[in-house]
Amino acid sequence: MLENIHSPADLRGMSIDQLKQLASEIRETIVKQVANKGGHLASSLGTVELTIALHKVYNTPKDKIVWDTGHQAYPHKLVTGRYKEFHTLKQFGGLSGFLKREESEYDTFGAGHASTSLSAALGMAAARTQLGLDFDVVAVIGDGAMTGGMVYEALNNAGEIEEKITFILNDNKMSIAKNLGGISKYLNRIISNPTYNKLKDEVWDLTGRLPRGKDLQKLASKVDEGLKKIFLPGGFFEDLGIRYFGPVDGHNLEEVIEILEAVKKRPGPNLIHLVTTKGYGWDKSEADAIKWHASNPFDIESGKPKAAPAKTPGLTQVFGDALLEIAKQDPRVVAITGAMPEGCGVNIMAKELPARVYDVGIAEQYAVTFAAGMACEGMKPVVAIYSTFLQRAIDQIVHDVAIQELHVVFAIDRAGLVGLDGPTHHGAMDLSYLTMIPGMVIMAPSDEKELRNMLFTAIKADNIGPVAVRYPRGSAYAPDEKLPFQMVPMGMPHIVQEGEDLLILAVGNMVLQAKKAAELLAKDGIRPTVVDARFVKPLDQKAYSDLFSRHRAVLTIEDNVIHGGYGQSISLLLTDLGRFDVTLKHISLPDEFVTHGEIPVLHKILGMDAEGIQKKAVELMAQLNLNPKSR
Repeated sequence: MLENIHSPADLRGMSIDQLKQLASEIRETIVKQVANKGGHLASSLGTVELTIALHKVYNTPKDKIVWDTGHQAYPHKLVTGRYKEFHTLKQFGGLSGFLKREESEYDTFGAGHASTSLSAALGMAAARTQLGLDFDVVAVIGDGAMTGGMVYEALNNAGEIEEKITFILNDNKMSIAKNLGGISKYLNRIISNPTYNKLKDEVWDLTGRLPRGKDLQKLASKVDEGLKKIFLPGGFFEDLGIRYFGPVDGHNLEEVIEILEAVKKRPGPNLIHLVTTKGYGWDKSEADAIKWHASNPFDIESGKPKAAPAKTPGLTQVFGDALLEIAKQDPRVVAITGAMPEGCGVNIMAKELPARVYDVGIAEQYAVTFAAGMACEGMKPVVAIYSTFLQRAIDQIVHDVAIQELHVVFAIDRAGLVGLDGPTHHGAMDLSYLTMIPGMVIMAPSDEKELRNMLFTAIKADNIGPVAVRYPRGSAYAPDEKLPFQMVPMGMPHIVQEGEDLLILAVGNMVLQAKKAAELLAKDGIRPTVVDARFVKPLDQKAYSDLFSRHRAVLTIEDNVIHGGYGQSISLLLTDLGRFDVTLKHISLPDEFVTHGEIPVLHKILGMDAEGIQKKAVELMAQLNLNPKSR
């Protein structure tokens, strides 16, 4: 049935039984695809009925459906003409794992970060009014995105501007990890309130059986508004001027279609509260939605990974183990994360020191200012957030931390390219947006030993303001070996290999590629000096001056965009030192948003692998007539 769905129009004439069969096929297709190639799983399994109902009730693409956090939109891709391409999901040259406006007219708003849908949908609704057009706008939010501050800014404005719009709260009690906080508790009270729900159902059934039942049900709807004030905790949405409907079983297709059709006719802002199960329809993901939020390829029957287990620990685990070790030594160390304790490794510390780990939800801005407050009182907060998500808190890093010279440590996971998640998740800009901040110290470890030592240095350093330790996605190079911590000299680069004429300055995991390139260059008769930068800021002038004095050609390598990164800092340093006799070239991420794909594939295309570095180095040496084969 699914292979015959070329657009949502094909499902609008289907019966409920046919739609239920379609839902089953969608789930089977998603599980098979993720098992084969990897991807986000549990979130999309929970939105199958909702997706079908939305595209049945609304006239898409004329009507606009805005999805929050696009990893829950795999069913949406399948019913909007992308079934035949679905096997390319997240692969280089294939479908994006998130929503992408240029990919389909049904993807009304690109989304990879959470808590954006309500704001974007309100903007579309307001544009509709300004242009005098006629279409409906629906925003779907869930997977913990209600913990993000932008949501409440949008809800506040929705009640003010009173645009006709429908918000759908896909309440599965989860983000990537289990939802925490007051909002989650509030929604749980709505769901679990037996008095209100029982009374509501009984009144509705009774009035429907009486003469003039439809009229009485209309009256009951008005009474319902008063009942909510009595039985529900706060009537939060109603108090904001947003009509609340629910809770509704989000996996009961008939009920979801019925409520959508009813609310579609109503004016003003409305919110439908759907209760769903993350991972619904596949026993393994229902049992452990955290594990199956996203997955590498796996065997469907057993659920076990297809690839052999890594021989070395992931860098996230290396960080988590080191943080716990340091925290045991210093009671002032606390960890803060934004809805990603497992993803960022702070769950390791939480198991032994739960009172000193704070998961604040999808609220990066709050996390940073919360950390600033703790630092004011002498604590040593470590804020563990992915590079791409930390972008959302730049103002707080500047205003609340850096200006006040507060000692907050930023542990920045997933720095550089992250691979299959693509441009919304690449950590491509952290060096740039952090380098511009006065007083910020930025470290980039090239291996797991440096990661441990840099985290130790960042926490233990005295008379220091904000510190960032940024490291990539991936595994350690060597088996787990917890050597004693050592302080890393501030701003000092480390010479990995001595050479002549050509100086290669590499940042973080680019050091490995630089070392491989040096082996290739040796075959060309070129012996470069390879340096592990270790620090992107500050740069020790004396150490770099010595390096520049011995080399006429310098090549910088970083997995960050060119503007504002390490390479530009080296360029400024050369100018400050008056070294106009040194020729400088850069290898970095381009001034564009890099697509999704396997990291080695992307590095090769961008000329950032060993062969690309070798080619650039040979060109630079030939330009200066330093290539031995040209002499």
